[in-house]
Amino acid sequence: MSSLTLYTPAGVVQQAQHVKRAAKRLAAMGFDVNVDADALARQQRFGGDDATRLQAIHRIAEAAPSVALATRGGYGLSRLLDRLDWTLIAKSIGQGTRWVGQSDLTALQLGLLAHVKDRTLTQTWAGPMACYDFGRSKEEGGVDDVTQDCFAEAMSGLLEAVGFRADKGFDGLETSGLLWGGNLTMVNSLLGTAHFPKIKGGILFLEDVNEHPYRVERSLLQLHQAGVLDQQKAVVLGDFSGWRNSPLDNGYTLKSAVQAVRERTKTPILTGLPFGHVETKVCLPVGAKVTLSVQERDAMLVWGHQH
Repeated sequence: MSSLTLYTPAGVVQQAQHVKRAAKRLAAMGFDVNVDADALARQQRFGGDDATRLQAIHRIAEAAPSVALATRGGYGLSRLLDRLDWTLIAKSIGQGTRWVGQSDLTALQLGLLAHVKDRTLTQTWAGPMACYDFGRSKEEGGVDDVTQDCFAEAMSGLLEAVGFRADKGFDGLETSGLLWGGNLTMVNSLLGTAHFPKIKGGILFLEDVNEHPYRVERSLLQLHQAGVLDQQKAVVLGDFSGWRNSPLDNGYTLKSAVQAVRERTKTPILTGLPFGHVETKVCLPVGAKVTLSVQERDAMLVWGHQH
């Protein structure tokens, strides 16, 4: 039985029952679940003060469970980046720990890629969060079957590819590189810092929530103007949900934003990746070498077994 620890590295858990419900469901899936002692700590909008959350991450790294699953994202990891023991976290990965999450956890995942040279010790998983994906009541939507099954397969080491429906224009594309990225806002927040990984020839995946298309375009252009996009083999966009139309848009959409960026970079930008702040999401091996191939509109990210 794989050990799984739930911990809170960023935003406060608003309802304890979401963590309890997630723990029960994950146990039913066959995991030996442990809830970190400070998972329900509170300090303003955070899951405990900075020292509490930092200690929780280090405590879990030392214990090296099979899976370290964040309860939620929010905001808070940026405060910890200068004090995280990257060597300790990398050591836990070497011992078999799979660090899983998305959103604010992007900062930790990319920080590892920036600070640890040994790529066998930097792979994490972009995937579900305990409260949102496993803690919802049936009235709130319950657990998405695809998300649950993909998570179980990834954590067992058997997941080796994910497929999605891309937009037109990329038939025949095939390229390989290091998979990296995550939440667009968090990726951009690391630009110019010591925590931003300098990756060339990679496959960059991005998603975000509650960001109007013009803000998404601006962030993508920032990555382009910083020289990041042109250095990648491909960019793959996930879900960008939760925004509202503005009376100023006059037909301007997310598609318009993506097209504006495509016209400025030589790197192919695909859309359609089933990942983001949505109920149905795949798991992605951040820091693994992957191959992206497209036949007509059927796209595949393939990486083989990850242990």
